[in-house]
This record gives sequence, C-alpha cells and structure tokens, in this order.
Amino acid sequence: MSKCTAEAFGALHHGRAPGDPLVLPGPWDAASARVFEEAGFPALATPSAGVAAALGHADGSVPPREMFEAVARVARAVSVPVSADVEDGYGLPARKLVGRLLDAGVVGCNLEDSWGSGDAPPGTLKDPREQADYLAAVREVAGRELFVNARVDTYLRGVADFEETVARARLYVEAGADCVYVIKAPVEVLPALRAAIGAPLNVIGLPGGPSPQELGKLGATRVTFGPGLHHQAMAALRDIAKELA
Repeated sequence: MSKCTAEAFGALHHGRAPGDPLVLPGPWDAASARVFEEAGFPALATPSAGVAAALGHADGSVPPREMFEAVARVARAVSVPVSADVEDGYGLPARKLVGRLLDAGVVGCNLEDSWGSGDAPPGTLKDPREQADYLAAVREVAGRELFVNARVDTYLRGVADFEETVARARLYVEAGADCVYVIKAPVEVLPALRAAIGAPLNVIGLPGGPSPQELGKLGATRVTFGPGLHHQAMAALRDIAKELA
C-alpha cells in the first residue's frame, strides 16, 4: 500500500510552472494503476465512471461498498498517492465517508455538487451553501489527511453562468477544499476562472482537445481525464478482438 501522505500529494499541486500541470491518469483497476505508475506518473486519480464500467455498473450506480473496495485495490497496487472520485459522497455523513476513504488507503477525494443520492433527481445541482457545509465537515473530520477536490458541476448541468460557478468555487475553497474542479468548463474561460477562484484548478483533458501542457498554460493546475482513458483502452481492446474473431 502507498505510504504517501495527503501533504505530499498536495505539494504536487503547488509551485508548478505554466504549461506544467500535474497530470493524473485515471486507473480503473489495479492492473491499469500499475501501468500508469510504471510510466512514471507521480500520482493517480480514479474516475468513478471508469471504475463503474470495470465493475459492470452504469456510471453513478455503483454500490458504495464496491467503489471503496475497488479504490482500495488500486491504492494497494501502487506506491504513489491515489485520489478517489467518490461522486457526491453517497449520502454518507462526513465522518463515515472520511473513515472509508482512509481505510481504503487513498490520500484525496473528489466530491461533486450534483445530487447522486437522496431525494433530489440525479444530476440536480445541490444548494452551494449546503455543499460547502458538507465540505467543511469533511475537512474538520479529515484534518490534513485528505486532499479535497471540490467538483463544480454548473457547466456539466447546463448552467453556463461564470459568476455562479465562481461563487460556488469560492464557497468551497472557504469551506476547506484544496482544489476546485470545474468540469466541462469551456477552455476560453479557464484563465478567468483560475484568476477569480484563486486556488488550484483541476481541468478535464478530452480527446481532440488541448493537450495537458496547453491546458496548463490556460490556468490548469492539474489535469484529469474522467473515464476517457478507460474508453480508449476499451476501444483498443475491441480492435484486438475484431482481429482475433
């Protein structure tokens, strides 16, 4: 199991030159995690959708126990820090969520501000102050043992409102988030987002889009890929299967 700490993982986000973001590939199981570690990446970030596909579930429908078991297998398989995407926290109280993350051996987590559990329709944006309260509770319980990446889903959910996005991001940083992930934000707003939020910015790298280095020049502190790498691996596997059939 990785002996890396959240503090060491957090340090990877600071002092980076423009054009040199922290690139975090997203393993979906222990085997893919080892491939990425062997390639020289200093840390990894599991994508919930990629893990779901590997476990045979649709995105957003993985039973929490299976998700925590899966990320634990990833963390055990490598010696670099691992952050886990745990969606909206599965409705778990902060203390229980933090306990399960630490038991899994990860040093960071993504928490998104769309409802994935509870009474609201899936995908509905949460009240930002309630989300900030949850993040603050996670920070209080975890102390500095977890690096918290707060995902802002405005653009993903069709709320293309820059001011709303920044307001949410600032609330989450004030609540104790270490980094903000404005998923699917248009590349042209990245410099303004970075300047307005004033905290490390996670940006998703998409096929056919700017390179990680280009995203770094636009303001990305770190680049993750969601389930994109899993999709590419499965496409390559389908090509192999077709040749064998």
